[in-house]
Amino acid sequence: MSGFDKWCSLTGLQANEQDLKQMTFDDLLGDVRNNCEVVIPSDWGQGRATFGGLVAALVFEVMASKVADDRAMRALQVSFVGPVEPDVPARVEAEVLREGKAVSQVQGRILQNGEPRLVCLASFGGDRESAVRVAPTSAPEAVPVEQCQSLPYIPKVTPEFTRHIEMRWAFGHMPFSGKGGREMGGWMKFREAPETMTDAHIVALVDAWPPALLPHLKGPAPASSLSWALEIVHPRPVMKPDDWLLYRATIDQAGAGYGHTHAGIWTPAGELVALSRQTVTVFG
Repeated sequence: MSGFDKWCSLTGLQANEQDLKQMTFDDLLGDVRNNCEVVIPSDWGQGRATFGGLVAALVFEVMASKVADDRAMRALQVSFVGPVEPDVPARVEAEVLREGKAVSQVQGRILQNGEPRLVCLASFGGDRESAVRVAPTSAPEAVPVEQCQSLPYIPKVTPEFTRHIEMRWAFGHMPFSGKGGREMGGWMKFREAPETMTDAHIVALVDAWPPALLPHLKGPAPASSLSWALEIVHPRPVMKPDDWLLYRATIDQAGAGYGHTHAGIWTPAGELVALSRQTVTVFG
């Protein structure tokens, strides 16, 4: 019996692939594009808050609308100021701080009850002439997705948003297994394939994985992202909407209630898509 199966049996709960009665990721993107306001339903929840990757992606979508199409997002910095409550109206704001010849600097945030809950800074840049060309980091060897343990949606056990995003373990141990290690990750995709894979979809998927520190704990304990930096590689590899993307996070250091991790994201063909770094708070 796998570590995850044992965890499920101890809870007395079974995997439940419930119908997705709620709004899809594309539905929510459409809402925020149209009026910069959104009510995120509770099925996108993560504990008492809303899934951070979704919130960051919604803010990013409005930020991206402020710059020219030929300026791709090169770097995104996210500060999780406070939890975004589900089923409560929220407003997304964005402004261009500087428009240079090649780079646009944009600030975005999401407000709820008049208070900032998430703040972003992003750099969007067009292509430049350069003699520097270095091949991207190659993907690590990973167990094929069909052989990996899935993290199903289990009511009251896994976060609510996992009914929309599927993850399959290829590296490291399950959260709260007490087995430790420095690596964690595997394959990921939306359960309901979007129309196209945009940078906003990548933002959401990358943050879906739990902190890599959690396998060090022997039981559930609060943990959340404090800050997050994401860089998307351009020209971005071609991805189909139903492609599995590979994610591997590595712990650099952890102690005193904080952890520092970095991660890479690759296509099924092994092409580098993005680089991620997080500072995480963890208790217990």
